[in-house]
Amino acid sequence: MRLHLARFNILAALAAFAILCGHAGISFAASAEEQRGEIRKMRQQTLTHLYKVHPAAKTHLQKAAGYAVFSNVGINLIFLSAAGGSGVAHDNKTGRDIFMKMVSGGLGIGLGVKDFRGVFVFASHDGLKRFIDSGWEASAQADAAAKAGGKGGAAAGAITVAPGVDLYQLTENGLALQATIQGTKYYKNDDLN
Repeated sequence: MRLHLARFNILAALAAFAILCGHAGISFAASAEEQRGEIRKMRQQTLTHLYKVHPAAKTHLQKAAGYAVFSNVGINLIFLSAAGGSGVAHDNKTGRDIFMKMVSGGLGIGLGVKDFRGVFVFASHDGLKRFIDSGWEASAQADAAAKAGGKGGAAAGAITVAPGVDLYQLTENGLALQATIQGTKYYKNDDLN
């Protein structure tokens, strides 16, 4: 019985990795330029969706030092949860795009797939630069509830995840009322920059 369960967990982990690779935009055959194109396409689709469900976010992003858009797919299989994704940070001052990755994992009971998009908004150029150059890890419990009206104007609907950093998290149904980023590491994609 234990051997059967261990074999199942190994197969489940391999299946989760394969699914994550496919949904996170990881393509072992695609060229770097094709991968950058797919990430830019995901960014445009995500921003279009965000502006549709929360029009004031457009002004929030335009007035910011920069922003980062990520596509994330998470999978829970019995006792294993894993997530991976890709994204791009954009410096509003220079117009430069920096391609990035994200990964998270943990232990917990559950089954299912969670697919969402995240848009980080950086109030300062220093905060954006630190995020790009040093990466960022949301290791503490970073679930936060969105409070419409808790902030004025454009930032309403965003969740503050660090000083000077807001996050819009989108699902297929619209703006998420709770952001889940704990245990997630964001870092530069050396293969695409």
